[in-house]
Amino acid sequence: MSNKTIKSALISVFSKDGLEPIVKELNKQGVTIYSTGGTETFIKNLGIDVVPVEDVTSYPSILGGRVKTLHPKVFGGILNRQNHDGDVKEMKDFDIPQIDVVIVDLYPFEKTVASGAANQDIIEKIDIGGISLIRAAAKNYADVICVSSVDDYAEFLELITDKKGELSEADRKRFAAKAFNVSSHYDSAIFNYFNTTENLASFKLSETKGQVLRYGENPHQKGFFFGNFDELFTKLHGKELSYNNLLDVDAAVNLIQEFKGENPTFAILKHNNACGFAQRDTIQQAYTDALAGDPVSAFGGVLISNTEIDEATANAIHTLFCEVVIAPSFSAEAETILKGKKNRILLVLNDIDFPQTSVRTCLNGVLVQDKDNKTDVVEDFKYATNTKPNTSEIEDLIFASKICKHTKSNTIVLVKNKQLCASGTGQTSRVDALNQAIHKAQSFKFDLKGSVMASDAFFPFPDCVEIAGNVGISSVIQPGGSIKDQLSIDYCNDNEISMVMTGTRHFKH
Repeated sequence: MSNKTIKSALISVFSKDGLEPIVKELNKQGVTIYSTGGTETFIKNLGIDVVPVEDVTSYPSILGGRVKTLHPKVFGGILNRQNHDGDVKEMKDFDIPQIDVVIVDLYPFEKTVASGAANQDIIEKIDIGGISLIRAAAKNYADVICVSSVDDYAEFLELITDKKGELSEADRKRFAAKAFNVSSHYDSAIFNYFNTTENLASFKLSETKGQVLRYGENPHQKGFFFGNFDELFTKLHGKELSYNNLLDVDAAVNLIQEFKGENPTFAILKHNNACGFAQRDTIQQAYTDALAGDPVSAFGGVLISNTEIDEATANAIHTLFCEVVIAPSFSAEAETILKGKKNRILLVLNDIDFPQTSVRTCLNGVLVQDKDNKTDVVEDFKYATNTKPNTSEIEDLIFASKICKHTKSNTIVLVKNKQLCASGTGQTSRVDALNQAIHKAQSFKFDLKGSVMASDAFFPFPDCVEIAGNVGISSVIQPGGSIKDQLSIDYCNDNEISMVMTGTRHFKH
């Protein structure tokens, strides 16, 4: 592989953070620096000589700065092949200067979108010259090195300092890969901004922040996470999260969002499903009653609260082996207590907006859908039976429906006094799901008389309501929509069970 010595550099960046030591090192090595606009001014203010791009192109920056570097003398200097006789001749004939390094930091398009800026401000942050420079320099990595992000400044500075400006082809190719990562991500962000209105049937997902996990779902599988974890959480303590931890944390966060701003609510999850859940006047009591829902499954689970975890609750949690504890905040005393187990992961859940689409692999492609943002509310209720639910039952029906929405289908959820008694999860038969839930609730000594039942989909036969009635369940919430709905309604009427229909199915496969 051939080494190339840096003799010239084109620098055109939006952010100047970290640029000064690079410019000084290049100047120290006798590198000719070309620049334009604010970057040129920045370099001049360092007392370092810089050649304005306008002097090379004989064109000023025009159209309000939209066109500065888009010129054959600039791109010829980047794209020429130094071992190609024809290119070498044309470079001489047209007086094109060689450019060995391109340093570009693109306009902050994503940050501008995220700030809620007006459309025209967003459009002006679509970089044209910069993205073209990146693509050109990365394409010609055989002769040129491209530094395409502030994140790479430190590595580049170390490289040119250690190697005295003589870079290998491997170095240049590695930076080219980084450059195409930047350019492809940038273009994807722009496309997705426009596609919110055009709704083109095209899928582009790009995440540049990634981490290697210890392993995947099982130790023999590789695992990776791509996303900005630190935007969502502040990690206070514990080991690195595993692939399975992350799946459980995702399920926990999506579930607890249903209860944001409500009375203290606590959930315990295992394998993406809630095995304990309760809402009470204090978070300590909410935890105690959530744990009572299934203290066996809680072992090694993920715990989450919708409010600050205090000292008393932390003392109670500390006696349980659990992988992860999540809350919007921890009191100082609670944090100290929970850090008593070195591997226990403590996460503060930050208040951010979540993605509105869900994505998963399928066959040789992906499935993309809108997130299920529909939460059943009283206004949705169609009172299907002669017996109507009382106020307490209505509150439990809504509570059960929210849990049901976040439980694997087929599912049945049983709730009493805003406490999860049990659920049947991921069953191939709704009857099996109900029987599983009843058996589990009874094994933990729950009295199901006066409890409510939530189903994620309709009942095609009256068997489920009959089984529910036999154990004392007094009210049912389900979407309705079966051609045999009336059979279930008739059974409920005959046995004074109230039933409401919401019109919304909540399958979760």
